[in-house]
Amino acid sequence: MKAIIIEDEKRASNHLKSLIKEVEAEIEVIAELQTISQSVEWFRENLMPDVVFLDIHLADGSSFEIFKEISIESPIIFTTAYDEYALKAFEVNSVDYLLKPINKNDLKRALLKIKTLSRTHDSDLNNSKLIKSLLETLNREHAYKKALLVAYKDKLIPLATKEIAYFYTEYKIVKVVTFSDANYVIDDSLEKISQQLSLDDFFRINRQYIVSRNAIKDASVWFASRLALNLTVPTPERLYVSRSNVNEFKRWLSG
Repeated sequence: MKAIIIEDEKRASNHLKSLIKEVEAEIEVIAELQTISQSVEWFRENLMPDVVFLDIHLADGSSFEIFKEISIESPIIFTTAYDEYALKAFEVNSVDYLLKPINKNDLKRALLKIKTLSRTHDSDLNNSKLIKSLLETLNREHAYKKALLVAYKDKLIPLATKEIAYFYTEYKIVKVVTFSDANYVIDDSLEKISQQLSLDDFFRINRQYIVSRNAIKDASVWFASRLALNLTVPTPERLYVSRSNVNEFKRWLSG
């Protein structure tokens, strides 16, 4: 069984290779690619592998750009640091994903799914249809909420997402802060909220906070490989980007 890894972080690629060797020794990683352009060129010049491990965010852009250039017939296991709504589409369409940091059990589950689907010739392994459907979902503007309902006194009012600077949890209550420094309570979890927001405009920096791109003033290197953020509006505490999210956050902020 031959596999390729498309991942722009060498450390992450090495970790995945090590896990693959431990979980399925017969799998041979025949190529490691870091960019969209490298990947397109490789697929044009080589036979399809048995499985592709594909990071969603590469150094030169979204890996979905690859599918605009070539058709990949191999089963794909996506890897990402984002646990967002789009990932659910992969499960529904029978293509799995590995959430970073990748662990052995998740890898076993993903490979077992690929093997099972391959044996049964499940039509859900038609990756071109999957990618087309997923891209339509990701690019469809109305997939993102334009406004969220927040509590104000004894009423619920629609608050435009463009007015929101950040969300945060306090004593298990989720609060919304606007650019005018108004505070509201929202009856939803950060996880559900993140699934309704544009990934271009908002980023979940840690378990407690989701911030708007437009609210970020600057970021500075902090201890333990974290980043400290300064926003254009007051915050109840210093905000940190968790260490596992730092690389993704840098790509997002510069994108």
